[in-house]
Amino acid sequence: MATSKNYLKKTLQLVLPLLLGLFLCWYAFAQFSAEELSLIKEQFLRADYSFLWLSVAMGFLSHVSRGIRWQYTLASMHYFPKRYNLVLAVFIGYLLNLTVPRSGEVSRALLINRYDKVPFDKAFGTILTERVIDMCILLLFIAIVFVFQFDLVWHFLESYFTFSYIIVILLVLGLVFVAFLYWIYRSTSSIAQKIRKMLSGIKEGIFSIAHLKKKWQFIAHTLFIWLMYFWMFYVVFFSMEQTKELSIIQVLTAFVIGSFAIVFTNGGLGAYPLFIAKVLLLFGVTETVGTALGWVIWIAQFLMIILFGGLSFLLLPIINRRLASNR
Repeated sequence: MATSKNYLKKTLQLVLPLLLGLFLCWYAFAQFSAEELSLIKEQFLRADYSFLWLSVAMGFLSHVSRGIRWQYTLASMHYFPKRYNLVLAVFIGYLLNLTVPRSGEVSRALLINRYDKVPFDKAFGTILTERVIDMCILLLFIAIVFVFQFDLVWHFLESYFTFSYIIVILLVLGLVFVAFLYWIYRSTSSIAQKIRKMLSGIKEGIFSIAHLKKKWQFIAHTLFIWLMYFWMFYVVFFSMEQTKELSIIQVLTAFVIGSFAIVFTNGGLGAYPLFIAKVLLLFGVTETVGTALGWVIWIAQFLMIILFGGLSFLLLPIINRRLASNR
């Protein structure tokens, strides 16, 4: 019975975001007439795809940098996994995020545990630290966008989100989380003890940043990662005549809104192009052009993850098997 429940849970985690993504794909194109669909196709075919490959290259560099940066947090806890394992694990993590959202973070920790014997909880803690840093930088971008584009962004968010419901949901989730923590630290059951031990390792991983020996290298990689994230998004705007003249702040606004779309479906399938098209409409870009551009951006990121994630998935066990046989 437990096995069947776990299977059902995993199936729903995989299928529901995918179905939502496919629905959003249908919804996005169903609103267009046959003439508008023809215009989208024309814009899509006329795009300068040299910028797409430039975007792919920048995405590749950002993920390599993320793998190298991971080495610094693990070293602060006296774990020294092989650099190529870290980089390949990062690419595999992003690949798995296309199947089950946020599963990539767990897979990264599992892979480094398997190939370099880094305890899962501590490796996972360092990954959580990364996500906290990523969220802080994204919040900085959001603050910049709100300062320069407050009216437009607020109007956009009000059109698609009911904030009272979001606040209620967050409060409920917060209370459930607090109750869960209270049970863990008060219970004497074996399950609670195992969870406490795992949380202790995660805590050590999270606070590993406080003991970094190469702080400046860590900061430099962090800035480089986010610079590449933005530029891999920005360069695609030059692929179409109607979008290449948009200002940096307008592109940054689309970048921020697009970042939220990724959490809804597998890799932002359906949601990402839809959100990009809607926000660009605020800047006078027609919805047909915005939709075509949104799909070009999404395809660039999707290709990068499929190409390098797939290669990493194949190479990681082969490289480690050969090294083990040569010892």
